[in-house]
Amino acid sequence: MCLILLAWQSHPDYPLVVAANRDEFFSRPAAPAGFWAESPAILAGKDLEAGGTWLGVSRELRFAALTNYREGGHQLSNAPSRGALVADFLISESDPETYLESLASRRENYNGFNLLFGDSRRLAYFTNRGDSPRWLAPGIYGLSNHLLDTPWPKLSDARAAFSNALKRLPDSAPFFELLSDQEIVPDIHLPESGVPIEWERILSAVFVNSPTYGTRACTLLTVHRSGLATLAERSFGPAALPLGEVSVAFESSIFGS
Repeated sequence: MCLILLAWQSHPDYPLVVAANRDEFFSRPAAPAGFWAESPAILAGKDLEAGGTWLGVSRELRFAALTNYREGGHQLSNAPSRGALVADFLISESDPETYLESLASRRENYNGFNLLFGDSRRLAYFTNRGDSPRWLAPGIYGLSNHLLDTPWPKLSDARAAFSNALKRLPDSAPFFELLSDQEIVPDIHLPESGVPIEWERILSAVFVNSPTYGTRACTLLTVHRSGLATLAERSFGPAALPLGEVSVAFESSIFGS
């Protein structure tokens, strides 16, 4: 993922709302969101190269989502896949507190990442670049390829649009509209994240569009207080070519009616 907008226990009807874009090279194979054959309780897309995922939810309403931390050429060549961190939590029976402890003990093994994960009770933010782990208070959060709520222009603008979209639930259209924004930020406002200026421009858009790398999926996850979870995903190829969409819903008794 390269953009995650999240409302945690801040809407009267929806304890969790997530709108996110996954940016990746188009040459890297991936499967769209669905329940996994080998782990039927997991609803997520799948990275077919490394086997992990970028965002998912379980039937027990365990949730996790990840972004890479952008830092130019500082990469470990033999680091394990960061997408496994999302899959491992969704599959695991460990509570968030225990999983947080396990992350802290192996954080240096990975290239830079940000991970949001939790269940119906608690939601954590963990990064291996800088900040200490945080248990999130009710509120609205934004995450891109730096630390949580870093005020990059695209994140600040998208977060404001996300806040407005929350007022129109259950209508999903405003969320997909904000996720499709291809506006490039003026150079004077670009962050310095360790990549060439040409890429800073490309990556400054909410929806990234370039010939080889770009937004592959726009995702909206909503969890209603009744326990109804809905994940809608739109997939794209080069030049923002629509490749299809899926919408999957299931009911959980975690919250009750």
